[in-house]
Amino acid sequence: MLIDLDGMAPQDAYHLLTQTVIPRPVAWVLSENPEGDYNLAPFSFFTPITSNPPLLMISVGRKPGEGVSKDTRVNIEARKHFVVHIAHRGLASAVTESSRSLPHGDSELANLDLELADFEGAELPRLKDCHVAFACELYEIKEIGEAPQSLVFGKVTRVWVSDDVIRHDDKNRMTFDGATIDPIGRLGGSEYVTFGEVFKIPRPS
Repeated sequence: MLIDLDGMAPQDAYHLLTQTVIPRPVAWVLSENPEGDYNLAPFSFFTPITSNPPLLMISVGRKPGEGVSKDTRVNIEARKHFVVHIAHRGLASAVTESSRSLPHGDSELANLDLELADFEGAELPRLKDCHVAFACELYEIKEIGEAPQSLVFGKVTRVWVSDDVIRHDDKNRMTFDGATIDPIGRLGGSEYVTFGEVFKIPRPS
């Protein structure tokens, strides 16, 4: 089947892309609310994009039915710092619950059984139960498309990784065990995917 996107309604294009660009890593983003507590929200339009400088990008839409920017974008633009977490399968329900739309300034953490931990050298704390957390400072925000969508670029300043996932290869280089990180990936609709078989294919020299 050939599907022509020219003239397709945005919601149908979104449905098509999220069903076929799979799996997508999930950025679980902590940002600071105006009153000093924290907003927590998941985004699966997310990727690392450069290593020099080390940048991550999340694509943030608007609040459904309201046409206003989501709290994550508002908070990052105002306070310049945020933390991106990689959640594991045991946190999938909490990730989903944190996607609920709340009034601006209300904290998702008030409804979730999650602990914060100090993130040494970072402006904000991290979620204690995530194996990986990236402390980011705002690099740039670009608006793109008709909606528009906000592309938020964060410069990674520090990375926290649980000791449980750290390994060393035969050259004593630090590596990170993906199966122990156990990340969830986003499919379409309400579906997630978790790790199955892990296999290696050496790259050409």
